[in-house]
Amino acid sequence: MALVTSTQMFKKAYDGGYAIGAFNVNNMEIIQGITEAAMEEKAPLILQVSSGARKYAKHVYLMKLIEAAIADAEQSAGFDLPICVHLDHGDTFELCKSCIDGGFTSVMIDGSSKSFEDNIKLTRQVVEYAHDHGVVVEGELGTLAGVEDDVKVAAEDSSYTRPEEVEEFVSRTGVDSLAIAIGTSHGAYKFTAAQCTRNADGILVPPPLRFDILDEVSKRLPGFPIVLHGSSSVPQEFVKIINENGGKMPDAVGIPEAQLRQAARGAVCKINIDSDLRLAMTASIRQYMAEHPDHFDPRQYLKPARANIKALVKHKLVDVLGCNGKA
Repeated sequence: MALVTSTQMFKKAYDGGYAIGAFNVNNMEIIQGITEAAMEEKAPLILQVSSGARKYAKHVYLMKLIEAAIADAEQSAGFDLPICVHLDHGDTFELCKSCIDGGFTSVMIDGSSKSFEDNIKLTRQVVEYAHDHGVVVEGELGTLAGVEDDVKVAAEDSSYTRPEEVEEFVSRTGVDSLAIAIGTSHGAYKFTAAQCTRNADGILVPPPLRFDILDEVSKRLPGFPIVLHGSSSVPQEFVKIINENGGKMPDAVGIPEAQLRQAARGAVCKINIDSDLRLAMTASIRQYMAEHPDHFDPRQYLKPARANIKALVKHKLVDVLGCNGKA
């Protein structure tokens, strides 16, 4: 099947009380691990490409790898796996246009660092071009802290979404979905120790998400799909493996999965996951290299890394997103 937009995915997710996983991709092994998990769980899928990923792997390589994944699903699983290819955090009209012209079925234009009026102007420009080409658009209100690829926002520069602005923003821009800021954050270091408490095991416990903001946005935009960025949970078992095998990631902490599942039962139809994939791959490779110091064939350590990503994604699809069996 051809690539699809997220329109029908989001409608079914909103009505069904689950969310679609939007997983960032950078290379073949990551794409394979994600799509194989989705095939086995029969889950709809959004594969996200950041501007950093396009610089690293090149647009044409990523698109051909995704085409191969679709063909593999048809041959191996015997069904059409719905896949949407999405630009994550596009920051210019030119970047969004390049992705639309290059076959993406969805783009995000992130004007959250701009004034409200400038954000609307830029977002509307992208929406007009995208809709003319059958592509859907995600906008953003509110600014997430953290670091991920080209996105770097200090904690003091972050801001929660203002619910009183969402109706005007959606109406004037024509966006198809809206990313909001309710306390999630980019990267593996989402919160400082001062922002958290510690449990009995000494593990940092982050502040809860602002569900009051999500609820108010949902009331103002009934039936409209909401997106959460910066929603990796930073599994502590991966952090432990990394630290035990030469890594240095003290106090890395993410968003509790129970809170993400709660958000998915409401208006949140898309949850972005990137850092968890990186941690799964890095933990596996570090452990493998420590246990097999004489090995040098990339296939030897990338194979278990791919399997680790697949296992992680299956867990997210079933236990966090609730989208298994929805393809």
